[in-house]
Amino acid sequence: MRFTYKASIAALSTVAVVAGGSLSASAQELTGDLKIFLDTSNPAPRATMEKAIAQFGELNPDLNIETTIIDREAYKTQIRNFLTANSPDVANWYAANRMKPYVEAGLFEDVSDLWAEPEIAENLASTKGAMTIDGKQWGVPYTYYQWGIYYRKDIFGELGLSEPTNWEEEKANCAKIVESGRACYAIGSKFLWTAGGWFDYLNLRTNGFDFHMELANGDVSWEDDRVRATFANWRELIDMGGFLENHQSYSWQEALPFMVQGDAASYLIGNFAVAPLREAGLSDDQLDFYQFPAINPDVALAEDAPTDTFHIPSGASNKENAKAFLRFMVSPDIQTQINAGDALGQLPVNAKSAVDDDKFLNEGFTMLSSNSPGGVAQFFDRDFPAEMAKVAMEGLQEFMVRPDNLDAILARLEKARGRIYK
Repeated sequence: MRFTYKASIAALSTVAVVAGGSLSASAQELTGDLKIFLDTSNPAPRATMEKAIAQFGELNPDLNIETTIIDREAYKTQIRNFLTANSPDVANWYAANRMKPYVEAGLFEDVSDLWAEPEIAENLASTKGAMTIDGKQWGVPYTYYQWGIYYRKDIFGELGLSEPTNWEEEKANCAKIVESGRACYAIGSKFLWTAGGWFDYLNLRTNGFDFHMELANGDVSWEDDRVRATFANWRELIDMGGFLENHQSYSWQEALPFMVQGDAASYLIGNFAVAPLREAGLSDDQLDFYQFPAINPDVALAEDAPTDTFHIPSGASNKENAKAFLRFMVSPDIQTQINAGDALGQLPVNAKSAVDDDKFLNEGFTMLSSNSPGGVAQFFDRDFPAEMAKVAMEGLQEFMVRPDNLDAILARLEKARGRIYK
């Protein structure tokens, strides 16, 4: 589904100036056009981006802003086409390997000059690596977020369960949840990437960050015994009936009602799921979060913390306006605003921004800043090359449905590795 709106200053509602005054000072008002493409089609992200764009428009009343919002899954299949022909001035996307194909194809603009500016260089320093390919920066981040296990605290209380700290406790909890007639884990794997999240955590906990990244880089065989150990751990949960039935038929959003209604007790997902869970009626007394527990005690805990990004297509017609918009979106006050608990519900990338007083954001910030000594990965389909990620995630979904097919799946993935990583 595609959403398009055109924003001129006459159409923009008045928006309060963010504390700190970052919206009141504009070195030079912009003129001309700015064309923005976004995949923020879910309600909270859409409203968040529309508000920020309106504020940017108020600072630049002579700038004509046209914003096109495309369904998130459709965006993934359309991005190469719209970057190639009639490209926008700004497009959102993802960091690390997910941006690499477009960098290598010459479709993203080098914005290293922005990263030479002190406010970006200093305040966004922790994310620079994720935006860098061949020593140059190809966009700016605007949000990142934790993954972990969100669970029904009231169901855990009913069953006498506590947050697990190791694999044996996780499995014991799951067994009791299944005995109560519920699934341990909601999941919708229709679009594959949620299965990638499960593999990420199981492999990071079984073999560690360095091994996981070696596999992502094509340096390890999919038929390696260490990879098989990850799948063996995963199968323990599958065999006990831990996952939502027919999950391959649901998107991640379509699986949320099972958790809301109490038919599933938890969900391994990113913090973006909190807003729709709250909107569906779960209170913070019912909903809680814990870090994916340790499996191998000799492996340091590592996390997924995907980073979402803005880019300027190389074919953009209004690159200076686009750069001004990128500066605006990574400024301290806007970062605080768009990542607040009632907005994106994620973590700001600017070191001078404030983390919203939201229990899930605070738990995520604490986890990522003080309890992820093993490292921080982007996410399966961001760390693996796009072609390998697609083939692999198809195999991961198949494994969840037909685990007896593991040998054939791994053989297929190994064949793909030999073809892709030439």
